[in-house]
Amino acid sequence: MTQYLMSVWHAEGEDVYTSEEETQQAYADTGRFNEELRAEGAWVFAGGLHAPSTATVVDGTGGEVVTTDGPYSEAKEQIGGFWVVEAPDLDAALALAARGSKACRGKVEVRPFQGE
Repeated sequence: MTQYLMSVWHAEGEDVYTSEEETQQAYADTGRFNEELRAEGAWVFAGGLHAPSTATVVDGTGGEVVTTDGPYSEAKEQIGGFWVVEAPDLDAALALAARGSKACRGKVEVRPFQGE
């Protein structure tokens, strides 16, 4: 089976939840989706991330290591969380992503990992 990264994206500063009740419901729905992934044998790993402002970029490509506060990308959209799943093919991974998107109420990008 192939492993896929399913990353959740949102606009920085965007509040995807309209209320505390909506936030809690999304967390519950995402938790249920995580349990379904485990039960189906697709689960590898998942996690939510703190805000992009908490990032530190490390550049070790030159003579000295340089660290910079904040996200690497200056893009409007940032990754907020992810799943690593195993699926037999891209269509199956896309079906999982659709369910994950509905649960967390965010857009999900799907990318296969490179073979070894």
